[in-house]
Amino acid sequence: MCRWIAYLGEPMFLEDFVTAPQQSLIVQSRSSKEARSAVNGDGFGLGWYADRAEPGIFRDVRPAWSDENLLSLARQIKSRLFFAHIRASTGTATTRANCHPFSVGRWMFMHNGKIGGWDTLRRRIDSAIPDELFKHRLGTTDSEALFLLMLANGLDKDPAGAVSRTLAMIEEQMRQLRIEEPLRVTAAFSNGEKVYALRYASTGKPETLYTRQRRDNSGRLLVSEPLDDGRDDWLAVPPQSFVEVTRDHVGWRDFRAVA
Repeated sequence: MCRWIAYLGEPMFLEDFVTAPQQSLIVQSRSSKEARSAVNGDGFGLGWYADRAEPGIFRDVRPAWSDENLLSLARQIKSRLFFAHIRASTGTATTRANCHPFSVGRWMFMHNGKIGGWDTLRRRIDSAIPDELFKHRLGTTDSEALFLLMLANGLDKDPAGAVSRTLAMIEEQMRQLRIEEPLRVTAAFSNGEKVYALRYASTGKPETLYTRQRRDNSGRLLVSEPLDDGRDDWLAVPPQSFVEVTRDHVGWRDFRAVA
């Protein structure tokens, strides 16, 4: 499974979290401590907000540990809100279009998890994406389809409701097709103002998610796993949680109450 970081706060260089820490994303790409697979080498991506409403995106298929461009970009880019993602494919091809984060307009999205039975479900799920959004369907991953369905279900006006409606539709299709493999969604998404996240699985055992506030209160992090030995004030987000991050607060609520 994948690993990712989301940050919101005072502008910071990406390297402060992506490449420099003890257990940085680059280290996690070779040796993750909490992922289902220790190696996450099927591409990487960066997304950041600057002076425009829509995010900048850089993605590539090389492993994060072997791409000098990632080191250079992380050292030079400074942002108040950014995503970073390293990919471990769950079956789809290693192409740039399949690397995270994905973006449409001002929204950006990245995901760790899997829609169970994706090969069986894919045609039904893709058919549910409206034409005006399907033109943004550039890859073949379940993650990108999930993002586009969330947009179709009202992400702009009601993020929690859009996620709830999207997952309910997917789970209904899984029931109809008698798919027993679980739906697992540990994802982050942003409109450039707030960061939202979800830690959910149909089995109640989703992928990991942690949060931490910087000691000087200048920013907040969401991560798949701690960037150090795990003892530095990291809080585990409870399973089945919908998360909302602002400049001043990180809070979550039971996703079953949202649904």
